[in-house]
Amino acid sequence: MMPTLKTALCQKLGLRTTFPIFTAIAATAILAAFVPGMVGAPQGGGQSATPEQVKVKPVNYLPNPYETVPNFGTLPDGRTWGAVSAVNVDADGKHIWAGDRCGTNSCAGSDVDPIVKLDPNGKVVQSFGAGMLIWPHGMDVDRQGNIWVADTRSATPKELETSPDAAGKGHVVIKFSPQGKVLMTLGTPGTAGDLPTHFTEPNDVLVAPDGSIFVGEGHVSQGADNAAPAPVARMSKFSPDGKLTKSWGSWGSGPGQFRSPHSLAMDSLGRLFVADRGNSRIQIFDQDGKLLDTWYQFSRPSGVYIAANDVLYAIDSDSDEVRNPGWRKGLRVGSARTGEVTYLVPEHFTKRAPGQGVYGSMGEGVAVDAQGNVYAGEVAIRGLSKFIPRLIP
Repeated sequence: MMPTLKTALCQKLGLRTTFPIFTAIAATAILAAFVPGMVGAPQGGGQSATPEQVKVKPVNYLPNPYETVPNFGTLPDGRTWGAVSAVNVDADGKHIWAGDRCGTNSCAGSDVDPIVKLDPNGKVVQSFGAGMLIWPHGMDVDRQGNIWVADTRSATPKELETSPDAAGKGHVVIKFSPQGKVLMTLGTPGTAGDLPTHFTEPNDVLVAPDGSIFVGEGHVSQGADNAAPAPVARMSKFSPDGKLTKSWGSWGSGPGQFRSPHSLAMDSLGRLFVADRGNSRIQIFDQDGKLLDTWYQFSRPSGVYIAANDVLYAIDSDSDEVRNPGWRKGLRVGSARTGEVTYLVPEHFTKRAPGQGVYGSMGEGVAVDAQGNVYAGEVAIRGLSKFIPRLIP
């Protein structure tokens, strides 16, 4: 059998192809140099790199001052963790909230509580939401301690066959009290559609200090290229009582467009940071939707979190030689003020992460407690990981 072009190049240059991470990064860079048009050509899964993205030198080699604690947290009754992307810090700065997809990757037909609160040692101290959610994806905790959850999708036809009671759920943002009481529902449960009454795959929710509510929509929009009709990919702003006040953005790769506004964060200046995952960038807006800046140096962010001191945490679960050539998965830590990237926690060394490239895995959701401990919601390997800042002054 003839070797692949990448294998042949590595052999010619004396590179060992037995190191998958090296092959995925270095060999792609070699191809980019020797094969005209390779970088920026259509990517697998209906995605392509933008010209702005490919101009940025990958930020892959930085200090890692964190100790990784895998498999953080124990669920009640020995229950196994499912996929987790929704994670945030309680108003007390100590406890952690997570949205577990009920031991698998969906809560359709499940009778367990998907929303759990963990103490600093990883013990669940509270849970709620059984039978109310299908696919918890994004989460925020407001200043009053209320928990906001984006339930991204409704049940699939296959799920409805086995669990008819899963109908009428999903495509909503739900505000829960700290005890699990439903205080507000945005969107129409179980039905995708147009604003102001419906959402289409809400990815994440963020509550600003003044109570304004921001929602990013369109999960599958990241996998489209030259789609007709274009999928939903937009940002919306609501008043504290849930009335739509503004909506902006459309599907695409231009300024202010999105290919999945996957995660939201806000800095101390009130600027809204949107992890535009399908475009491998962070777009920064004011609270009226005016585009202020675009950053590519934080790779392909699935999740973004900004601490009170404006330290920015961007977690990349998706990069590989197909979807974001030359970049490695990992947690990049830097400044929301300057855009400088300071640290990189590299990917977990798993042989394969289904749906997230052929090598390595890293979480999608990210949150940071008052002590600087970082928590990653893991979709591929499931559950939570904790990163403790052992070497940060």
